[in-house]
Amino acid sequence: MAYAQKFEDLEIWKKARVLTGLIYKISNRKEFSRDFGLSDQIRRASLSTMSNIAEGFDRGTKGDFHRFLSIAKASCAEVRSQIYVAYDVGYLDEVQFNRLLKQCIEVGRIIGGLRNSVGNQRNK
Repeated sequence: MAYAQKFEDLEIWKKARVLTGLIYKISNRKEFSRDFGLSDQIRRASLSTMSNIAEGFDRGTKGDFHRFLSIAKASCAEVRSQIYVAYDVGYLDEVQFNRLLKQCIEVGRIIGGLRNSVGNQRNK
């Protein structure tokens, strides 16, 4: 596998981008969009996930990348938690909930794996 030259080359950034797009589309729907607090917070958290991946990568050091991946993983967990709230209050049906949850779990898992790999390289 070739080394990524820019953050747009990272598969995890692409997956986080897809998650963010899904969050924006779903949170823009009628009932969800009226819940300004939850709608704004879940959007910010999903945006934070992809943005921290990008920012960490472009910082150029393994230490910074590792730190920003930790922040991205935590933001992804925040999105996951908020997906439950959206489902519990009826903003998401079961199919939407499961799709978002699956995407969010995958993004978090991959971020965690990349963070571990970067951490191992940093410590060599």
